Amino acid sequence: MNEIILAIIQALWFIFPAYIANPAPVIIGGKTPIDFNKKFRDKKPILGKGKTWRGTFFGILVGTAAAYLQIIIQTSYDLSALNLTEMTLTLGFLLASGAIIGDIVKSFFKRRINIKRGNELPFLDQLDFLIGAFIFASFVTKIPLETIIILLILTPVVHRLANILAFKLKLKKVPW
Repeated sequence: MNEIILAIIQALWFIFPAYIANPAPVIIGGKTPIDFNKKFRDKKPILGKGKTWRGTFFGILVGTAAAYLQIIIQTSYDLSALNLTEMTLTLGFLLASGAIIGDIVKSFFKRRINIKRGNELPFLDQLDFLIGAFIFASFVTKIPLETIIILLILTPVVHRLANILAFKLKLKKVPW
């Protein structure tokens, strides 16, 4: 198998729980905002109405469930030739949690610089969840530099395509 294709497969396998967790809150939607509609000392919303407890828990749950699916696959099939990261529930939970927290942290900073909910902040909107996932996962595993580089290049493209699809399916109001 081509080395580049193999490296992409390995990177996507590793980040799969985060890739699933990140868009999941859009599907379940709303209810109580994490910041309870409170304002920060700058009189702007802390996070905004788009970051909810329900979405946060659902995103982490769905991402962790994706990791569980990976565990079933890796224990049911001999994938040793692919040299994939061994997925565990702990790693999956951390990747999913990091993705959701990374997105939440980005929202805090977007509010500080007057970017309204739903408005795009190029590159940070595509990489926030990835950076959060990397940070959280690093507590339990060493992430190969090659994986990080591949995902930093690939994720903006995957993210844009997923958002366009969500927009066309009327799950999102904007295609970013």
